Amino acid sequence: MSKVVSFTQMKDGSREDYLLLRDFEADYHAQTAERILDELRRQGENTLEGYRVSRLEHALQSATRAERDGADPDWIIGALLHDIGDGLAPQNHDRFAAEVIRPFVRWDVSWVVEHHGIFQMIYYAHHYGWDRNARDEFKDHPCFRSCETFCERWDQASFDPGFNSHDLEHFAPMVREVFSRTAYSPEIIREGAITPLLH
Repeated sequence: MSKVVSFTQMKDGSREDYLLLRDFEADYHAQTAERILDELRRQGENTLEGYRVSRLEHALQSATRAERDGADPDWIIGALLHDIGDGLAPQNHDRFAAEVIRPFVRWDVSWVVEHHGIFQMIYYAHHYGWDRNARDEFKDHPCFRSCETFCERWDQASFDPGFNSHDLEHFAPMVREVFSRTAYSPEIIREGAITPLLH
């Protein structure tokens, strides 16, 4: 049996308790990429009804399109994981996904993932009587064009059962590399910098 802390309430924990937890948490953090890959695999089995591809296939198509457009690893990971919240947070999956990637990718990538839901409404909202131009509230934001391009080229186009996408193992090394970065490193986040999606 592994060692456990002495407390039953956090306020009663000792320094030794919290040093023990820090060690366990370091090991747990190191496995983040594997948990993300497992979640993507589950999206290949448990998916939303009605679509012609699984959620995993949609993610793979989006990431494959990003890679073929010459996008860098941050954008490819954003494309791969933009819907990772569908299972647990279907009403705010975009914000959920953004929080998963935010510590490890540039700020503009996490902003785009966080807002892709409202940007996607341009394609379908009018069918429900909603405002398809709701994204216009962000028209002056420096990431507006990036999000518009992300949705048009990589997201909305990636529901094609005939598309030849890379498999998950192709992207697994990139997932592992990105999630092994130091969380919230200023050199990674690059707050305020805008990086083109297409090269």
